[in-house]
Amino acid sequence: MQHLDWPFFDAKHRELASALDAWCDAHLQHVDHDGDVDGECRRLVAQLGKAGWLNHAVAGEGQAIDTRALCLIRETLARHDGLADFAFAMQGLGSGALSLQGTPQQRERYLPRVARGEALAAFALSEPEAGSDVAALQCSATEDGDAYVLNGEKTWISNGGIADFYVLFARTGEAPGARGISAFIVDAGLPGFDIAERINVIAPHPLARLRFTNCRVPKTQMLGAPGEGFKLAMRTLDVFRTSVAAAALGFARRALHEGLAQAKARPMFGARLADLPLTQAKLADMACTVDSSALMVYRAAWLRDQGKTITQEAAMAKLMATEGAQRVIDAAVQLFGGRGVRRGEIVESLYREIRALRIYEGASEVQQLIIGRELLKRA
Repeated sequence: MQHLDWPFFDAKHRELASALDAWCDAHLQHVDHDGDVDGECRRLVAQLGKAGWLNHAVAGEGQAIDTRALCLIRETLARHDGLADFAFAMQGLGSGALSLQGTPQQRERYLPRVARGEALAAFALSEPEAGSDVAALQCSATEDGDAYVLNGEKTWISNGGIADFYVLFARTGEAPGARGISAFIVDAGLPGFDIAERINVIAPHPLARLRFTNCRVPKTQMLGAPGEGFKLAMRTLDVFRTSVAAAALGFARRALHEGLAQAKARPMFGARLADLPLTQAKLADMACTVDSSALMVYRAAWLRDQGKTITQEAAMAKLMATEGAQRVIDAAVQLFGGRGVRRGEIVESLYREIRALRIYEGASEVQQLIIGRELLKRA
């Protein structure tokens, strides 16, 4: 918790992190959720809402999301329980475009229920042939009287199948490429909206492929202006991409903690594993990676809270923190030896949890492209 003394944070952030850490100690465990993952997510969302933590995932009227608070919460939750972090994150990402661009009526209808944990949100952007290349998406929204008619598919949608509403991005055709995309709020259960497939992944959480067949969405459900959906998606990701880095940081901190404990406790060659120079070198690398990631995460979060554009800084934070966390967790598994790959061990769970973070909300290679593009632009 020493990083809370860094000048990136105000007193309110330190109090928030301390209070949440105590709450997590009392309510969460870093365990496998192999049973009813859907039900567990609903329970966690309700629990986080009742405790007031989800208030930090949405923006109040006339307010902006506190990025440092968002990141501190995700880091802390991830350190305690990966699924709790997922449940919190999706309430924020799924409703993020509403916080940024929703009309007063739209915000009033959805955001209070999201904050109370009474409505589950989802962010529907990726498609079978358009993941990293968002401008290539093909799901269409055709104007028809007082509605738009949706046709197409979305895939890899977190909270797919359990969300109460989806912020969906579809091609309305005002212009080619990114300039012809609009955003809509789509309620679950509309005629023509089906869950085509539930997708199982190595760290279980609700994930699905969505199908739209002549699904009518009222024009009042459009978010922002026609053709402005791509910009809204990128603005949303700029906020929450930094929080993905924070979640990776939380996983890495837990792995370092577990690795230190194992090194001190494990007998080895008449001494302890911790007494071996190779072990000490590995722990040093792990600690350096954790701290360097934390500096980049909270630099980006602080800059955004100062009103700065952080496209480059957010990409750097996500790249550094997710790739770094993968190395730290792999090192922790190695310190545990055979135990490290046994199902039920915390480091084994972390190993599965971290892998997706290097892909979603922009794969590491995409972050490199973004950083390079921004460097050239600034030059």
